[in-house]
Amino acid sequence: MKLLVTGGAGFIGSALCRRLIADGEDDVLNIDALTYAASPASLSEIEGSNRYRFLHADIRDASAMQAAFEGFAPDAVVHLAAESHVDRSITEARSFVETNVVGTYVMLQTALDYWRGLSGDKRDGFRFLHISTDEVFGSLGPQGYFTETTPRDPRSPYSASKAASDHLASAWRHTYGLPVLISNCSNNYGPYQFPEKLIPLITLNAVEGRPLPVYGDGSNIRDWLYVEDHVAALRLILAKGEPGETYNIGGRNERTNLEVVQRICDLLDEMAPPLASGPRRGLITHVTDRPGHDHRYAIDADKLETELGWRAGENFESGLRKTVRWYLDRSDWWTPLRARYAGDRLGLKAGAA
Repeated sequence: MKLLVTGGAGFIGSALCRRLIADGEDDVLNIDALTYAASPASLSEIEGSNRYRFLHADIRDASAMQAAFEGFAPDAVVHLAAESHVDRSITEARSFVETNVVGTYVMLQTALDYWRGLSGDKRDGFRFLHISTDEVFGSLGPQGYFTETTPRDPRSPYSASKAASDHLASAWRHTYGLPVLISNCSNNYGPYQFPEKLIPLITLNAVEGRPLPVYGDGSNIRDWLYVEDHVAALRLILAKGEPGETYNIGGRNERTNLEVVQRICDLLDEMAPPLASGPRRGLITHVTDRPGHDHRYAIDADKLETELGWRAGENFESGLRKTVRWYLDRSDWWTPLRARYAGDRLGLKAGAA
């Protein structure tokens, strides 16, 4: 297949591109605007492949997207490009609306125009896979799970922009017949994640002996999904999923934020040189909670597991150990990023609670 991937220089997108080139015979066109969280270094191992090409372009640029479709003639689109950090959306909401809503509209409309010009097997086999998040569903109580039919109830500018893009994708399917699939995933973690997100931020701060900021009392719960398991799910949905369907991708690994931070501390005390100040749990600093902080997310992945046969390969303990080890071994990748990102939490930029 010829796969057009948007946002392929980001965390999940680069993992997908690397896996597609390493494992398959697919040709990949990666379109990325190279905003602050993108890292071309995450793609260095596949840059020399004759099945991989990169286009530096913005998904909001309709002319550039039209030219990309016409020149590459994809069999499928995997739409990952998005502004994705909740903390930044609190103070920079406009860029989230422009990229996640307007950019998704441009991609859908360009794909529709392209698809309408296809015929035969090429038209019948075309797919548009829109990647989204569990945050669009809002906040859960202590029991229950998000399913594919859970109403969307976003609480942050980020999740609102992603919910809007989900609705657009669904509308282009129902109104125009574009063969769209939607996936909603839980919190991803793993190698090559930009260090503003919780796990790499805490890992690198703890390596350096810096404070480890935890919002509120740290009781907020997330379901954690190893990025390679997510990539495997996306490939399966693309190959076997039914157009018009939504698939939830979850790791079945619920942890409180405080539990995550504590476990990273313990792993680093085991793997890294000790700190003169003592065990790294002593670096944990509770800070003022961010506005609109949903308390719990948890995904029911039964549909994906039952209908398509997907299973996560990593539990949280095995995946987190691999992730911490990777960051310890790959300072060459993250050091340049830390030079332009200070390693603080961005939701409020507040001091200790």
